[in-house]
Amino acid sequence: MAEARGLVNALRHALVVRDAPPAVLLIRLIAGAVFCSEGIQKFLYPGDLGPGRFAAQTPLPAPEVFGYSAAVFEISCGLLLVVGLLTRLATLPLLTIMGGALLFTKLPILMDEGFWRAAHEARTDSLLLFSLVFLLLVGAGRWSLDRRFFPRRES
Repeated sequence: MAEARGLVNALRHALVVRDAPPAVLLIRLIAGAVFCSEGIQKFLYPGDLGPGRFAAQTPLPAPEVFGYSAAVFEISCGLLLVVGLLTRLATLPLLTIMGGALLFTKLPILMDEGFWRAAHEARTDSLLLFSLVFLLLVGAGRWSLDRRFFPRRES
């Protein structure tokens, strides 16, 4: 039983707790706000940004399912980033969404129109992708609910 508790604590520290500079708050707030905004817009403008865009730009089946599920994950995980709760776990679905966006919408631009056009179109996606990788590596920082609910315990 003690070994299981030790494993749970090690997993908790690996996924949630880590000391990061207070400036991480800015990255969390900006990335979280952008994801929330994009998710809400998928519901507000389904033809242009939600399932309609998925149907037009991706070969994925069931664009309604993928369009709206991406929106739900963007809103919910974006909110988790903003408040700094389960930050590392929240980055994982968002990284998947960003990878899909780059693969299905920016790679065709790269192939058809070249590097510079693709680089221009992918600037926001790239910034969000690297922001998510940063948050995955360093965690939520001092001003977060992760820090409040999962304080570091010295052994």
